[in-house]
Amino acid sequence: MSLITIFVYLIFVLCLIYTSFILVFYEWRWPSYRKKCRQLPAPKQNIIFGIGWDLMKVKREELMNFIKNLWKNVGDIILIEILGLPNVILMAPDDVEIVLNNSQYITKGLEYLTIVPWLCEGLLTSTGNKWHLRRKILTPTFHFKILENYIPVFNKNAKLLTQKLSENAIFPNEVDIDSYVSLCTLDVICETAMGTSLDFQLGEASEYVAAIRKAGEIILKRNMTFWLFRDWLFYLSPIGREFSKTVKQLHSFTEKVIKERKEICIKNQCHHNNRENNGAYKQRKSFLDCLIEMQLENPSIMTDEAIREEVDTFMFEGHDTTSASLTWILFMLATHPNIQKKIQEEIKIIFGDSDRTAELQDLHELRYLEMVIKESLRLYPSVPYFSRYLLVDLQLKKYTIPAETNISIIPYLIHRNPKIYPDPEKFDPDRFLPDIAKQRHPFAYIPFSAGNRNCIGQKFALLEIKVILSTIMRKLWINTTMKKEDVNILPEMILRPSPKIQLSFTNIS
Repeated sequence: MSLITIFVYLIFVLCLIYTSFILVFYEWRWPSYRKKCRQLPAPKQNIIFGIGWDLMKVKREELMNFIKNLWKNVGDIILIEILGLPNVILMAPDDVEIVLNNSQYITKGLEYLTIVPWLCEGLLTSTGNKWHLRRKILTPTFHFKILENYIPVFNKNAKLLTQKLSENAIFPNEVDIDSYVSLCTLDVICETAMGTSLDFQLGEASEYVAAIRKAGEIILKRNMTFWLFRDWLFYLSPIGREFSKTVKQLHSFTEKVIKERKEICIKNQCHHNNRENNGAYKQRKSFLDCLIEMQLENPSIMTDEAIREEVDTFMFEGHDTTSASLTWILFMLATHPNIQKKIQEEIKIIFGDSDRTAELQDLHELRYLEMVIKESLRLYPSVPYFSRYLLVDLQLKKYTIPAETNISIIPYLIHRNPKIYPDPEKFDPDRFLPDIAKQRHPFAYIPFSAGNRNCIGQKFALLEIKVILSTIMRKLWINTTMKKEDVNILPEMILRPSPKIQLSFTNIS
């Protein structure tokens, strides 16, 4: 018998075993579970593969349209199954509110398991009492006064980004804008999260940049490749071994920075000086400094491992999401010159012809710019979907979704509900005029999630985006030869454009 024949027989036997597992485990072992699931609205699905067979035929850039058609044909609650794993998509703001506002439903969905080896049990991935304690501990580190101290970091890196663009992207020379803004946001996050200036925009610390990008790419590939979801199979594969090596490199870097910052903090006695010496310790505190102070005051609550988890989490969540948001906003401005002009008129009123850096009060006064940012986040939320895993039954108005079901919430589509947002594909910042915005359901706009597990760093992100945009637009006019219809969206962990967005700039001063 040839090796090919043996291989074919082996595949056949494995498929037979898997089919039996699906039938026995899901159809016979959990009859009450299956009974509840059958009451939920669902498209026609294969008994073995569920909707997975159809998904295999869908290109990534067509995925949102595929789900949009399910929404149109099935309704606001959609049960889909992929290889026997049930998943319910919720599209109605009322149902989304029930999930996001209830502390019983804070456990992240199965998709987040692939991030755990890197971030461990930080704020993004933890649940239960551990999450509640961490959230309580970390909330003060995003206090208004601490965020205000980060504004000079935003200004410094925004100014450098503007300089780089004016040197390399002057019209008609178009560049991949994300490659510029991502280095800027990495510089910001490293200095604010770890208190370390790594000068990514100047070409320094390239190994760390490469490691962060490699980890993100592997996580994405794993999420898109269902046979790599099992840990034992993933870590036997070459890509799994590469991921282990990359995570070890990232953890080693963070641990090294933590050790160095702790020595500085202890030397300056920052946990006492800030309170007792009338401001004698005036160095700007990073997120890491705040965590180290907590550890020095209560070592049992904030261990070295816990500090590394949260710093890694902030690094992961804080740079790529902001970079993606800036890329989409700049593209929207380039394709809507009338709106770009209105922003520059607002900036002119606030800053005049001065070169002074932005202060907190200036950012509060950039009201039209804020409306533009919100409208761009409506159309292009940097995190296009997120999920929860039910530990207890979820009771909605009409249906009960059983425990041990994955719940998907898709801001990208919820923000395009024509009943809530007329002409939803139109870019219209006036949707966020106060009188109009307050009439909408509060869970019809969730670019930073909402409820108990809303993004703890959303104020940080909005301040950073405002500083970077206002700095660029004081000096440069944004151009592009691309049109909105030329760009597809890739709904990965972060919403990315395909092809990459190309922009050029014209000096205006």
